[in-house]
This record gives sequence, structure tokens and C-alpha cells, in this order.
Amino acid sequence: MRLFAALLPPPAAADELAHAVEKLKTLPGAEDLRWTRRESWHFTLAFMAEVPDEAVPELSTRLERAAHRTPPFPLALHAGGHFGDRALWAGARGDVEALRLLARRADAAARKSGIPMEEHRHYRPHLTLARGHGEPSLRAYADALADFDGTEWTVAELTLVRSNLPVSGVPGERPRYEVVGRWPLGGAG
Repeated sequence: MRLFAALLPPPAAADELAHAVEKLKTLPGAEDLRWTRRESWHFTLAFMAEVPDEAVPELSTRLERAAHRTPPFPLALHAGGHFGDRALWAGARGDVEALRLLARRADAAARKSGIPMEEHRHYRPHLTLARGHGEPSLRAYADALADFDGTEWTVAELTLVRSNLPVSGVPGERPRYEVVGRWPLGGAG
């Protein structure tokens, strides 16, 4: 199964971001972008791709440990950016270093569970809002998000998510995400 460790924004934070995204959708060319669904919004901490079923129990145990070792921390959705003209995203502010540490711990949990992982890269927190294909340029959308500053919340859990890829062949169909594990951060819940 395709899995990734993630941080999910709480409903109130998603509401604020959804309001900002509705304004973005009125910009010229917005209909040419593939907008992500609100229910799929997340910060990916560690993408594991295909994980054998028999590896999931050990992975879950190690992710639970990683969560337990990480205290809750403040975070907010903030501003945005783009990766070329491929992806438009919302960023984060608050204890971004704690978020990076949690991402490193989730990556280490997967590696120690025997799951092959990509090469380590500097973690850049982002929540994907839309995907493009060269036209229109995403710069105007990122610029329009520059003043977005969501309300801070306390990150209190690490989540393991399964990505169910489309199988129908219908153009525009997107993956469905399903939470398969949740662990409170140290001292939370």
C-alpha cells in the first residue's frame, strides 16, 4: 500500500485557507489548474511509496515512538509559494523547526522499519493547493497568498495516511486519502 506520514491541519485552519483559495480561483487562468480538494490537504512529513503489509506494524510502532518523542508545537498556515509552474502551495509559520524534526523522525521511523526511502533532502513544509502544467504561471497565485496568515494552532498528532490511486482512468480523477494511524505527540491527549 502507498503510505505517507503527515500532519493534517485542523478544520478551523482549513476553513481559513479555503476562504483564501476561493479568492485564488477567481484569478485569470485558475480554471486551467488542478486544485486539490480540501479533505486532502496535509503537510507530508515522509513519503514511503509502496509499503508491504507486513511492514506496517513495525512502522506504526516506530511512528508512535517518533510522535511520543516530539512535544506538541505551535503552527499556522502562512503565505505560499510555488515549485516552478508545477505546484502551488501554502506555507507554514510557528515552530517550523519542530515540524522539520518531526519530519526527520518520521523518515527515520520508515528507514528503521526497512522501507526504502529517497535520499535525505532539506524539508520544506508545504501544503499543495493546486497543480499546473506550465500555463498559467503560478507566480501570480503565490503572490496573492503573500498576505495570508492563518490562526495558530497546536500540532498534537502524527498521522499515517494511505494514498489510494485512481483506477477508473477518468481524466482528472485524484488519489483518495485514508487515515490508517494516529499518534499523539508527547504530552498531548
